[in-house]
Amino acid sequence: MKKVLRIAGRIITALILIFALFVMIFTIVSVNTVNREDASLFGYKPYIVLSDSMKDTFEVGDIAVTKQADAQDLQVGDIVTFHSIDPNNYGQVVTHKIRQITEYEGESAFVTYGTTTDTDDTYPVPFDQVIGAYVFRLPKMGYFFEFLKSPAGYVTVILIPFSLLILLQVIKMFRLMKQYKREQRAELEAQKAQIDAERLEAQKMKEELEQLRAQMSKQDPRGDEPQLMGTDHSGGGL
Repeated sequence: MKKVLRIAGRIITALILIFALFVMIFTIVSVNTVNREDASLFGYKPYIVLSDSMKDTFEVGDIAVTKQADAQDLQVGDIVTFHSIDPNNYGQVVTHKIRQITEYEGESAFVTYGTTTDTDDTYPVPFDQVIGAYVFRLPKMGYFFEFLKSPAGYVTVILIPFSLLILLQVIKMFRLMKQYKREQRAELEAQKAQIDAERLEAQKMKEELEQLRAQMSKQDPRGDEPQLMGTDHSGGGL
């Protein structure tokens, strides 16, 4: 059971770590690139979709990813991202489909339309207003990005996962400390047991020596101390 819980804990920690890293990377990338004209990621620019004019391709709340492209390379049927010159939304980034190539004020331009209504945009798109060609979408990630920028989103998606990760690491550290203390205590107990065993062994050897000495005393009637032989120097002389 402990092994299963240990494995489950490692899996949960790994998932939280992966999620936290994903959110961190997504946050850094999105904050520095989404809806920003001065930044791109390897030539790709993400924009949050604000209308359903291209509902069959992407919807409100999606992130439409555009790759920088030369207007000369785009063709009829391509989906293009551009700055609108319509006075009603001048400068706004729009992503629509190219219906045809025309001229506007003596310059090449695209006639674009939203596929939802199939109605041409009021103003064409001069080539110098083209940002790039639509590549793919990230469904509903625009909502997620906007949520991330809010205080509630920061707490929910960033602060809580990292806090859990830190908490799990702290718990793991305390467990390791407890295990280290248990191992130290076990080692001290083992050393104490060894010392006690050596003391008992020494005591046993001492008792055996005393028994041996007692046996030798019984065999020697003169006692424990041996008699020394010497020269008598008390007598006369020549």
